[in-house]
Amino acid sequence: MAEASTGGTDDGDRSVELGGYQQELKRTLGSFQVFAISFAFISVAVGIFATYDEVLVTAGPVGIWLWVIAAVGQTLVALVVAQLAARIPLSGSSYQWASRLASPKVGWGFGWLTFCYLAIGVVAVDNALASQAFMPLVGIEPDEGTARLITLAVLLVQTVIAVASTRIVSLINTAAVGLELALVVVVAIALVIAVAITGDGAAGNLTSRGVTEHAPDYFAVGGGLMLAMIMGLATLVGFDSAANLAEEAKDPYRTVPRAIVGSVVAAGILGMLFLITLTLAIDDIPRISADGSPVAAIMRDHLGPAMERTLLVAITFAFFGAGIVVMVSCARLVFAMSRDSRFPAHRLMRRVNPRTRTPIPATILIFVLGVVLMVVLPGAALLELITASTILPAITYGSTIVLYLAVRKRLDRRKGAFDLGRFELPVAICALVWTLIALFVLVAPREALVSVVIVVGLLLVGGVFFLGMLKFDRAALESEPGDVGAFRH
Repeated sequence: MAEASTGGTDDGDRSVELGGYQQELKRTLGSFQVFAISFAFISVAVGIFATYDEVLVTAGPVGIWLWVIAAVGQTLVALVVAQLAARIPLSGSSYQWASRLASPKVGWGFGWLTFCYLAIGVVAVDNALASQAFMPLVGIEPDEGTARLITLAVLLVQTVIAVASTRIVSLINTAAVGLELALVVVVAIALVIAVAITGDGAAGNLTSRGVTEHAPDYFAVGGGLMLAMIMGLATLVGFDSAANLAEEAKDPYRTVPRAIVGSVVAAGILGMLFLITLTLAIDDIPRISADGSPVAAIMRDHLGPAMERTLLVAITFAFFGAGIVVMVSCARLVFAMSRDSRFPAHRLMRRVNPRTRTPIPATILIFVLGVVLMVVLPGAALLELITASTILPAITYGSTIVLYLAVRKRLDRRKGAFDLGRFELPVAICALVWTLIALFVLVAPREALVSVVIVVGLLLVGGVFFLGMLKFDRAALESEPGDVGAFRH
């Protein structure tokens, strides 16, 4: 296919038509709004708030430096993902890329992996919102039953907003991202000033093993230091969510790839600065390490209860924004697979409301799945399922990089679109090596065994449905809609 210039909305609409679809979703997302989608999914403040305690008790304060390695590695992955997003800007991201560049059967596998991750992710984010941010904010004592009821209420509110308007979703995310950026910067500056004035804190914290000083197997495979890597791996994911909304983005050939890479870079830098200032400000490592919410405790010690409450308000809003982004991304994936007749109840799930221009049945499905998980699963099983969801994106990203390496010479090159040029091969190889390391880090600990079994179970469930399609609806897996060569040269 000959090169074509990128020309904003019209060119984006043409890519949908070349894909064999009608432009049913409304293009309302500008460049910053697309960036906000990916950044809200990553949510640095939320990720650090939820995992900093684990770093302190498994690796000690020095474990924060593994964030740098994770940030660099995830940036390499984002660069490869952006290469594909710049060439096939269709809802469904990796599902579409694999379907059109490998085969519909391979694409279905990508889609199922991503669906499992996102569907679980909605519940994980909203349950954390309830238990770690909202309940402490309003003074509710820790209680699993109460947290589940609040989670269900949050899911319902997010569903109503998601089906009402993508524009409203983007406005909420833009506000959440703006608040989060301001929070991280202001808190970092305030902590540095407070430490400088009071002297409560120490630069030595940055190299301290803290409560893990004499822990056995600290440097072993699956040991304390390695476990600290999970903070970065669990936080710096979901940047490809912008690609799931590519059919709602203006000038997707430029805005989506930039959002994918920019969100990881911004999150990596801001997260590291936040971690350094938090760690410097610790005045009693054993006490802070034993606290269930060390970030809030550090804020309370140095900046007072009022700032702690402000933090919890901002964190709650950031959690909400991240949750709604995951829900919308998952709904778009279900919609994308359904319009190709490759998802259960696809005739219903592919419907787009003509007034709101949103896939209402697909969005309601995500809500229903969340309700089922909240009501049916006991606490331990829910926790293991959420932990398992951190493994799924590593598998998906690794598979995406392998796909890119296999087809990169056949990809269409669009003038003005995101392109790594001669650096694409070394970047992709380094990204693949990194994803293998990340996957090893996630599955190596003994505690990960149950999570690995859950992932295998989810893949087997998908395999049963896939075999059913091969038997009863093979045609849906045999061909792609639209111009088969539209995104190749």
